[in-house]
Amino acid sequence: MDIKQIQDLIRFVAKSGVNEVSIEQNDFKITIKTNQAPTYVTANVGESAPIAAAPAAPAIAPAPAAEVVAPVADTSKYITVKSPMIGTFYRSSTPEKPMFVNVGDEIKPGTVICIIEAMKLFNEIEAEVSGRIVKILADNASPVEYDQPLFLVEPI
Repeated sequence: MDIKQIQDLIRFVAKSGVNEVSIEQNDFKITIKTNQAPTYVTANVGESAPIAAAPAAPAIAPAPAAEVVAPVADTSKYITVKSPMIGTFYRSSTPEKPMFVNVGDEIKPGTVICIIEAMKLFNEIEAEVSGRIVKILADNASPVEYDQPLFLVEPI
């Protein structure tokens, strides 16, 4: 399995509600566990496992691509701020604190715009451009991919 297939599998497991998935192929073994309540699924490991995994990757990949293509055509004058890592996107440091930025806020290089949690480490993401936030593309407390668009910024 390559990294893209593993990422797709992680997303699938997170959305499906399954508590644990183990896949074993020739010289490769992976187990993915979540903190959700256990759901038990029994599968016959053999030729059916790779066939089931193969359609999942293409089915997941085109959907985000279609979503990204439409806004880019309408918003070509904007700068897209993308995620520098895989993790969980947060708009504030705690639920009680105000959001780092909102639509309409002006930012400059060095302004903290969000936090991405990766492996229990909270990484402050700072703006690298000056401008005004036009749109927030990721939902608070949602998983994000590397290079996933997070914000649209109108340059000043």
